[in-house]
Amino acid sequence: MKIITNRLHIRILRTSDLPNFTSYRSNPEVARYQGFDVMNAEQANYFITENLKNDFHIPGTWVQYAIAEKQSDELIGDCALKLHADEPRFAEIGITLSPQNQKKGFARETLYALLQWLFEEMNILRVIETVDARNEASINLLRSLRFREEGHFLQSGFYKGEWTDEKQFAMLRHEWDDVKHKIVLI
Repeated sequence: MKIITNRLHIRILRTSDLPNFTSYRSNPEVARYQGFDVMNAEQANYFITENLKNDFHIPGTWVQYAIAEKQSDELIGDCALKLHADEPRFAEIGITLSPQNQKKGFARETLYALLQWLFEEMNILRVIETVDARNEASINLLRSLRFREEGHFLQSGFYKGEWTDEKQFAMLRHEWDDVKHKIVLI
């Protein structure tokens, strides 16, 4: 997968991304609402190396992709995609950005591009994202892109030593077709 937007290049995560990847993945604030814990350089290197073996086209397999600045190809974050194990026309997504690249519209631009690729090129029927119910920034992002909130699950995730509520958001292909031209990216 290779997606190019106005400002970004979404591509395979590679070992040359290790310094930037380790920098933000070792930050407790970045990991706060995520399903992963902070990583040191050795763990980050292992993660990237193992990720290179993953294939998005195998249902049930998470694949992490780099979010890089288009001009410099510098890693600013990553996104994850997975086809549902029992229904490969359903995809799940997730996005992580470095702190210095948050609140600049990069997550919105990334998510829009992923939706476009999944629905229009991969012929996916349904895209979901599940978020920690306390993660207001992610919830606002999903709502701004016209995702529907499908559920609020009480104490459904155990993260960083505590039970947390989760919210699930989704979009269907026909909903994307209805809203994609109404979404302003910047």
